[in-house]
Amino acid sequence: MTRNEPDNRPGEAASDRRASIADAAIRIVAREGLRSLTHRAVDRELDLPTGSTSYYVRTRKQLIELVVHRLANRTRADLSASPASAVVEREGATVTDAAGALAALLERIAARSDDQLARFALAVDLHSDRELHRFITNSSPIREQMLAGARAVVSAAGAPDVDEAARGLLVVVDGLLFDRLAGSGVDSGHRADPATVIAAYLRGLPATAS
Repeated sequence: MTRNEPDNRPGEAASDRRASIADAAIRIVAREGLRSLTHRAVDRELDLPTGSTSYYVRTRKQLIELVVHRLANRTRADLSASPASAVVEREGATVTDAAGALAALLERIAARSDDQLARFALAVDLHSDRELHRFITNSSPIREQMLAGARAVVSAAGAPDVDEAARGLLVVVDGLLFDRLAGSGVDSGHRADPATVIAAYLRGLPATAS
């Protein structure tokens, strides 16, 4: 097989192959860091002939972007499947209710540990590449949806500056994820309780002036 020919396996469409490439790339980055992410590494991960990945994803930048969008799509699915929004918007919902719903969502996201470890690695390894770094941070395909959900939570909690409080809530959740998967929380005996931490943040927000 030449570099310009795909590895045509029976029944696998191009979209399926790109998804497989993205998943393999995520595993590589989570396990070994961004420096280990090459087209050949993905070929080896998927047991494909050399050049197969390059046929579908030409450049390393495109490979990274494919990973970012794959991560965003799975997080979007988690958000859509979560009852957190319904809990927050329910009449009479308390801070404890909201914190519990967000903690459950965090557990769902943390269950895909490779995704989050890859995201953390990308954020660190791309910090000097402003163009690519923004795709995993402020210009992430999922960023606005997450901010919208956070705004609903902090608004229900009575925050006067909804945008600032929403950004802060995302920082808290991200910190809890990092602690769980890459920090001291890897040892369950040293793990912070997400619902307790989130509730403390929400209760500590300044009250809206009457």
